[in-house]
Amino acid sequence: MSENPLELLMNPRSIAVVGASNNLMKMGTIQALSIIQDGYRGKFYPIHPSEKTVLGHKAYTKASDLPEVPDLAVFIVPSSVLLPLLESFGKIGTKRAVIITGGFRETGAAGGLMENKLTEIAEKYAIRFVGPNCIGIINSQIRLNLTIAAIAKNPGPLGLASQSGTFVTQTLTYLKKRGIRFSKAISLGNEVNIDIADALEFLGADRKTKAIILYIEGIRDGQRFVEVARKITPYKPVLAQYVGGTAAGARAGLSHTGAMAGPDFLFNGIFKQAGIIRLHGIEDLYTHGWALATQPPLRGSRVGVITNSGGPGAVISNSCDANELNVPRFSEKLQKEIRNLIQTHATGANPVDMTFDLDMRKLALTIPEIVMKSGEVDALIMHGVMRSGFLREVYDHAHEMLGDVSFDDFLKGLGPVIKEIFALPRKYKMPMLISTFMDQGDDYTAAFMNNDIPVFFSPEKAAEALASMYQYKRIRERRHHKEAALPPVNFKAVGIIQDALKKRQKALDEHAAKKLLAVYGVPVTEEILAKTEKEAVAAAGEIGYPVALKACSPKIMHKSGKGLIALNVEDEGNLKIAFRNIRQAAGPQIPILVQEMLKGNREFLAGMTRFAGFGPCVVFGLGGIFTEIYRDTTIRLAPLSVRDTEEMFADIRSRNLLHDFRGMPQVKTDKLTKILQAVGNISLLHPEIAEIDLNPIIIQGANPVVADALVVLAGKPEN
Repeated sequence: MSENPLELLMNPRSIAVVGASNNLMKMGTIQALSIIQDGYRGKFYPIHPSEKTVLGHKAYTKASDLPEVPDLAVFIVPSSVLLPLLESFGKIGTKRAVIITGGFRETGAAGGLMENKLTEIAEKYAIRFVGPNCIGIINSQIRLNLTIAAIAKNPGPLGLASQSGTFVTQTLTYLKKRGIRFSKAISLGNEVNIDIADALEFLGADRKTKAIILYIEGIRDGQRFVEVARKITPYKPVLAQYVGGTAAGARAGLSHTGAMAGPDFLFNGIFKQAGIIRLHGIEDLYTHGWALATQPPLRGSRVGVITNSGGPGAVISNSCDANELNVPRFSEKLQKEIRNLIQTHATGANPVDMTFDLDMRKLALTIPEIVMKSGEVDALIMHGVMRSGFLREVYDHAHEMLGDVSFDDFLKGLGPVIKEIFALPRKYKMPMLISTFMDQGDDYTAAFMNNDIPVFFSPEKAAEALASMYQYKRIRERRHHKEAALPPVNFKAVGIIQDALKKRQKALDEHAAKKLLAVYGVPVTEEILAKTEKEAVAAAGEIGYPVALKACSPKIMHKSGKGLIALNVEDEGNLKIAFRNIRQAAGPQIPILVQEMLKGNREFLAGMTRFAGFGPCVVFGLGGIFTEIYRDTTIRLAPLSVRDTEEMFADIRSRNLLHDFRGMPQVKTDKLTKILQAVGNISLLHPEIAEIDLNPIIIQGANPVVADALVVLAGKPEN
């Protein structure tokens, strides 16, 4: 495998900055100061057309004047002058760049043309770059900061790749106040050259990065993104916030499948498929990522809650319950140990509520250690561990009573911060999260942050972060992904599609669609196409009553509610009436499909729709007449592994219908798996197919059978 382009870009031995000056009001100057002041030890070369020195460093007029070829060139200049400057570095042999400059495709057609020229220059000189329209990068291990704000003093374990520059740099002060530090952070900008999949791959391989967070507005190469993520998530957690899935961004399809599948729905599916934890708030992205980056892996769902107040304990417990975590009642033996340490009116059952007992040794060390050693919990959440922040409030009210005692002396009299607390997670290999209403002005809050123990400023936020840790536990433990091999192209299927395309059809009729499915092993109804009433009677006699009758034409994509279907036709007399009624509704030349009447009360759907950058995506869910009402569906990229289909079955709210249910046997999900895999395979083997809609798939006994099928061909069908 070739080296990731970010390896050199994130670890340059020398940097040239074009756009730095001695004017502190210029963005280029501010970013150059970040390189100098935050401790980067490589060589720094400012490029300026007139200044002799920039920020105390010798300046160079142009790239060709430099004493060496820099590993990295950074551009913070107007877009109108960028292209020749990039080319000048290409000519001397620089292979990596960070292009902060904006004004490209985000500004319209003219900017898009300039972006194309930028790509041409980069390809000509084999330059790989981040941007344009980005804010820079951070590599805390080598003290490299190309952004506009200062980074923390110590390197951190959390990696970030963001399609917004704000979340890389404007948040740095916010994150410092929460004790959160990056290992690496990458602002991707327009992703003209290096994209989110490259960044994910780089962070996945980086040993200093223990967890990865992603801010995503769109993905161009969805197949590669999922492929990269699948390799990383079994051993390193990946969390993402996606914000491009509003109704305004959704596409409408011609089938039920296409109509229901919008970008937000798609990203839910691909994140699950790839093992990525999806979050919906930027604060959660940072804090949950920090918890996963700093704490030992969660081994189970049992949570111990220790507080000095009943309300926070109840909130934590409630949030745990809502997120599939368990707050178990402690054994009598453990409760007895705890009761020996707490007041008689306090409770030790879990949550342990010490009820305003300010003995921090008991609250933060003695009782937590007893609980951790007990074997009855897998994680601990503590609320109310505080000292200077709380005592400052007490002192402000009581200082007159204390006479000449200073606040510092007042603190000393109450003992120091107990340092043994901070070793508990490592000692017992168990996550420990802190809930508090105190900020960094409290010495315990500050000490927890300084020792990489996550602090949350509301009780439920701590529980929700632990829920992400539990979600990652299940991701680590899920069945190994085994790529399913594509079958060979079936030439009968090719013939069916080509015949329809020659006739300028925009879709296959139902009968042709089922023939296509059948050659790839999909179970479909027994049926015969009839052009006359006499042929329909003969067909029903051959199939056996009861039967279903349907108008069958490539121009008829949806038949429900239009008088084009007759179900449960019991005899010849009723068949003739139904045949004539459908002909009247559909037209005298439309053939009628005579079909076996399936017996089954459970209906599902399967389908396929395509998304730019992702290719064919397979949908599964509750089918039949309630499809649009309940919208109980899930989606994955094709091809599907057995693990993918099993997780799709578990995704839907109506999943219990797949099991023994009210006298109905468990569905043969192995056969349902083959249907879903076939839908994906057909889509990959036959790119002429735009959408597939199998609805309903009726469960007859325990066997799934496709009762209706629509295959839309590429192109926009007529209304």
